[in-house]
Amino acid sequence: MTLATLTAIPQDIVSFHDYERHARVHLDDNAWTYLSCGAADELTLHYNQRAFQHIGLRNRVLAEVTGGHTRMTLLGETHAHPIFLAPVAYQKLFHTDGECAAALGAAAIEAGMVLSSLASTELKTVASINPRLWFQLYLQRKREHTLTLVRRAEAAGCRALVVTVDAPITGVRNREQRIGFHLPPGVSAVNLSLLAETVLPQPLQAGQSVIFDQLMQGAPGWHDIEWLVGSTSLPVLLKGILTSEDASRAVDAGVAGIVVSNHGGRILDTVPATITVLPEVVEAVGGRVPVLIDGGIRRGSDVFKALALGASAVLIGRPYVYALATAGALGVAHLVRTLREELETTMVLCGCRTLSDIDQTRVSFN
Repeated sequence: MTLATLTAIPQDIVSFHDYERHARVHLDDNAWTYLSCGAADELTLHYNQRAFQHIGLRNRVLAEVTGGHTRMTLLGETHAHPIFLAPVAYQKLFHTDGECAAALGAAAIEAGMVLSSLASTELKTVASINPRLWFQLYLQRKREHTLTLVRRAEAAGCRALVVTVDAPITGVRNREQRIGFHLPPGVSAVNLSLLAETVLPQPLQAGQSVIFDQLMQGAPGWHDIEWLVGSTSLPVLLKGILTSEDASRAVDAGVAGIVVSNHGGRILDTVPATITVLPEVVEAVGGRVPVLIDGGIRRGSDVFKALALGASAVLIGRPYVYALATAGALGVAHLVRTLREELETTMVLCGCRTLSDIDQTRVSFN
């Protein structure tokens, strides 16, 4: 791996796309492909970004915006802005300090961060760096293993649990297969290391399916979400919701929030762009819980568009990891600050003094 990152931000880095270009120089093919690839033909990967391009901004002039700000309240806590870091696995693939550098950069710019279950750094270490930490959870086959992770998150001071529900199995990732992706020495899912269990596949009977009868055996269901909500004092959010039906059922199960997500186009190809289904989910929820979104957000105006269509906050994934690979914690802080300043500029030019002023009248559909 080539992980010699920059110690200062070059003048030619002024946007996400500049970080993407610089990150390619710092990452080998193994790490780059893992970060940048999508499922199958990568159609959804591209849908996510293109969908934002079909939403226009309706600028408003002569508005009184002096003293404006981007502060917001989410799950009872005040945040300086609505930009969070999404969970991304194995960040030591991209920087020697991995999740610690991402957490430090986020803390410097007052950004919340969601730590992946597949993090390459211990949960308690990352939590000590960024007090705004949420923990992303994959439900384990054994409930006692899930509870072990939950109790660790509680003890570390995490503020919420984000349960990823859209990846019980993964789609084919062609580019990863072609290069033979592998985790290099020293990079592993350290928070799951003590929970490893050997699941021996049972012989299939005539007419049975490897997918339905083997891989999906023990996969979580709605009853597991209800159990989890009742097993922790932390707010539980579900990440991976794309339909009104699942959104309504999630609220009925007692969750505290929803993240509209298609896993960055990494799981099931040709599912819709997240921004296109956001209004449907927001309508189904009806204000009962906050709705967040990730997928395709690359500029501050994208953040504005998501808020205009009903999101309470956004999560970014690949953008901050490109910045992490380029300049470590400094890059992460600079990238988030850039997005926040782009959001503020969009707010001013669209006549919005605070986030509560942003609504669907500020956007149009091309």
